Amino acid sequence: MEKENKQRLIRIILSAVLLAAAFTVDKLLSLPLWASLIMFLVPYLVAGYDVLLEAGENIIHFDFFDEDFLMALATVGALAIGFIPGAKPQFAEAVFVMLFFQVGEFFEDLAEDKARESVTTLMDLQPGIVHLDGETVTDVNAEDVPTGSVIIVKPGERIPLDGVVVEGKSSLDTRALTGESVPLDVKENEKVVSGCVNMSGVLKIRTSSVLSESTAARILDLVENAAEKKSKSESFIRKFARYYTPAVVIGALILAFIPPIISGDFAASFAKWLYRALTFLIVSCPCALVVSVPLSFFGGIGKASENGILIKGSNYMDMLANTTAVVFDKTGTLTQGVFQVSEAKCFGCEEKELLFLAASAEKFSTHPIAQSLSQAYNVYGEQLSSSVSEVEEAAGLGVKANVDGKTVLAGNVSLMEKFGVDYTACDKSGTVVYVAMDGVFMGYILISDRVKTDIVKAIEKIKQQGVLSTVMLTGDKEEISRQVASELGIDSYFAELLPTDKVEKIESVIAENESGAVVFVGDGINDAPVLKRADVGVAMGSMGSEAAIEAADVVIMDDNLSKLSTAISISRRTIGIAKQNIFFAITVKLCVLALSAVGLAPLSLAVFADVGVLVLAVVNAMRALK
Repeated sequence: MEKENKQRLIRIILSAVLLAAAFTVDKLLSLPLWASLIMFLVPYLVAGYDVLLEAGENIIHFDFFDEDFLMALATVGALAIGFIPGAKPQFAEAVFVMLFFQVGEFFEDLAEDKARESVTTLMDLQPGIVHLDGETVTDVNAEDVPTGSVIIVKPGERIPLDGVVVEGKSSLDTRALTGESVPLDVKENEKVVSGCVNMSGVLKIRTSSVLSESTAARILDLVENAAEKKSKSESFIRKFARYYTPAVVIGALILAFIPPIISGDFAASFAKWLYRALTFLIVSCPCALVVSVPLSFFGGIGKASENGILIKGSNYMDMLANTTAVVFDKTGTLTQGVFQVSEAKCFGCEEKELLFLAASAEKFSTHPIAQSLSQAYNVYGEQLSSSVSEVEEAAGLGVKANVDGKTVLAGNVSLMEKFGVDYTACDKSGTVVYVAMDGVFMGYILISDRVKTDIVKAIEKIKQQGVLSTVMLTGDKEEISRQVASELGIDSYFAELLPTDKVEKIESVIAENESGAVVFVGDGINDAPVLKRADVGVAMGSMGSEAAIEAADVVIMDDNLSKLSTAISISRRTIGIAKQNIFFAITVKLCVLALSAVGLAPLSLAVFADVGVLVLAVVNAMRALK
C-alpha cells in the first residue's frame, strides 16, 4: 500500500504540473478546440487512467453505479460538452475534477494505512522460523512444529507457539497482546502464549499447540474477520448507496434532457442543462459516506486492539456504545478463582501452629482447600514435615488424623459437634475450617476466593458511563454471593445457579433492558452459552477458557476488567465520529445538489461537495485512532 501511495502522489504532482502548463498555453494561444482537448487529455489521463479502466471493467460486468463510474461519466461529459454548439469548453474543469478525486483517494489510502498500523502490528505476532531443540538445534518453519515439541526462544525473539516453560526464566513483553506495559515474569512450569517477546533469558518451551491453533493465530483471525461483521451504520450506508446512486444517475439524465425538451429550444439550452447534470453527478458521488464510515469503525477496532481489547466486529461496537446493563460471572471474573486463606483466628496457639495442624491433617488430600492450607503454611518458609497417620475422612464433615502423636480434627461445624468440641463459630462468608487438637478447640481458618484488586474501580467507571444496572450471576452460595455483591457495589445478584439457570437469568435481564444492550462478562467453559445469548459477550482472554473466548464477541486479553469501560468509550467515540460524517456529508451534498439543479453550483463547488467532503470526512474518521 505504501508503494501505491507513492505512485499515486507522483501521478497527482505530474498531472497538476501538466494541467498548469496546458491551462497557460490555452490562455496564451488561440488553439483549435480539438488541439486544446488533446493538450488537456494528457494531464487528464495521467490523473485518471485507472478510474476510466475501473469504470470500463464495471460496465462490462453491468456494475454501473459506483464512484468510478460516476466520476468517469461526469468528467468525460465535461470534456465532451465543449463540442456542443454554443457551449463553453470545460476541459480544465474536467481535469481538475479528476485530479482532486485522486487527491481524495490519496488521503483515503493514507487514513486506511494509519488505521491499519494499529492492527498490522499484530501481523508480526507469528515468527516464521522456530528453533527446534533436539540432539542439535535446528531451524524449522513454525507451521511444521508439532504439539509437544521443545523449542528455544532467545532474548529479543517472539514466542512463536503456546506452551509451558521447561527450562529457564525471563521477562516477557506482552504489549502486543494485552496492551500492558509492565513485563511479565515467567519461570519453569509456567504457561506462555505466542506473540509475547522474550526480553532477557533463554527459554526452552514445550509447545501445547500447533501454529494454526496458537493464541497469536486466533488473535489475527479475530481481527481479520472483524471487518466482515457490519455495524448498523455501515449497513445503512451500503444500502443507501445501492439505491441512492442509480436514483442520482436517473435524476441527472432527467435534468439533462427534460428541461431542454420542455423549453421548446432543445439545441440552445441542452448544453446549459447538461452542464448542470454533470455537476449534479459529481456532487452525488457517495464515496464520502461509503469510505469514511467503515474507516471510522476500522480505526476504532484498531485502537481497541492497541489497548488489548479484541472487538470481533463493528456491529458489536454499536451495541457496546448502547450498553445499559452489564452482567458479570463471579468466579474468575470478579474474583481470582483461587482459594486462599484470608483469615486465621487462633485460640490458645500461634497462627503458624494453627496452619501447621490443619495443613498436616489435610496433607494427603488433593482438594483445593487442602492445597490452600499447605500454601498458607509455606509462606513461613518451611515445608510440611509432620508425621501423619490414622487419617479418617468423614464425608461432608472433614478429616481426623494423628499428627506427631496428637489427634487433630480439621473440618466444619458438624465435625466439631460430632466429637463434642467446644468451638467459637465464625460468622463470615467463605469456607471455614475449624481445628481442634486432642479435643481442645485451637481456632478456625477462613478460606475464600479473593476479589480482584481493580474490580471496584472498574465497576465505578462503568456506572459513570451511564450503565444503569450491574448484575452478578454465580453458582456460589447465597451468603458468599451477597458479600461479594455488597463489597463490589453490584446492584443485584443471583446465586447457586447452574449453567442453564444463567441463560434464563440473562434473558430476564435482556427483557428488562429493551432500550439498550446487555453485556455479559465471563471466563469459564460454563459461561459460553451465556456469552452467546447476551447482546455482547465479553471474555477475559488471559485466564479464560478457549470455549469462552470463541463464544465471546469481545476479548479482553489481560483480564483487566477496567478495560471494559475503555471498550465502551472507544465504541461510543467511534459511533459519534461515524454519525458526524453521515450528517456532514449528507447535509453538504443535499445543499449543493439543490444549487446545481438550478444552475448556481459551478463544477468547482461540486468538486468540494464530493472530494472535499470526502477528505474532511476521512480526516475526521482518523480521530477514531486517538
